[in-house]
Amino acid sequence: MIPPLVGTVPPPETNSFVASSDDVSRSRQSFQGTARDVVKFAIDVGYRHFDCAYLYQNESEIGDALEKIEEGVVKREDLFIVSKLWSTFHERSLVKEACQKTLAALQLDDLDLYLMHWPMGFKAGEELFPAGGNGMVMPSDTDFLDTWEAMEELVDAGMVKAIGVSNFNRKQIDRLLSKPGLRHKPANNQIESHPYLPQEELIKYCQSKGISVTAYCPLGAPNWPWSKPEDISLFDEPQIKEIVLKYNKTPAQVLIRLQIQRNVSVIPKSVTPHCIEENFKVFDFELAKEEMETFLTFKKQYRICTLSECKNHKDYPFVED
Repeated sequence: MIPPLVGTVPPPETNSFVASSDDVSRSRQSFQGTARDVVKFAIDVGYRHFDCAYLYQNESEIGDALEKIEEGVVKREDLFIVSKLWSTFHERSLVKEACQKTLAALQLDDLDLYLMHWPMGFKAGEELFPAGGNGMVMPSDTDFLDTWEAMEELVDAGMVKAIGVSNFNRKQIDRLLSKPGLRHKPANNQIESHPYLPQEELIKYCQSKGISVTAYCPLGAPNWPWSKPEDISLFDEPQIKEIVLKYNKTPAQVLIRLQIQRNVSVIPKSVTPHCIEENFKVFDFELAKEEMETFLTFKKQYRICTLSECKNHKDYPFVED
């Protein structure tokens, strides 16, 4: 296990875990517990990079799980805790308050990384997705460059060690990097990535600018709650089945390994003890170059997380899809 460095994203070799809202709802069935139990189990297994967010509405449960620090099971400096600024807090005056809420819930003094969850700002208020007309989310008139300035102040205040973005496209990253007076570059861009959406160009671009990349939905989200019956699972792809048999691994292990070999941090999502342990065992094999190429050249292209109710937003990032 390679411990994360201060102010950076942990390397791909660091086992990572995402605790999302889907995890909580399913964990009550498959884990017979809550996010607290899931995260405590993951720490015992050896996971050290935890991906959280205000949106997931479970940060207080994760904070309870971090009592493992007080118990001496793990040191705070060995954990890499990430959270995200939700879109209803994009107004400059709300950014610090949002971060303080997250720190209080997680029972931490600081975060290793704080991401802007989306480039889009929503109307401020209690509703996570404030309803507008025609089923669309009601936007705010904020600019993510102003939001970024407020996030830079969090670094200055010692509340977060690094800041980054999530779901930003290349043009949006370009705009941020070109911002006059930029004081803190984004350390990370967290994006959806799997063989149906490899994002090769965006990943290479980010890495060329010194921005690390984290992949969410790396398994193609086989249990995504909004999946349609006609959706094809990556696990059923013949080429993946062949590679799985060759290495005597699971489809999940092979897909996680793919991202690691792309120098991408990966946050698989699971709530069952068996899968949590299984997803950790990805360092005893290596995919061949030809196998990597196979993964990145699937003809089927499919984005899972579209947030289509925001497609009319001025900062909607997937306009070119």
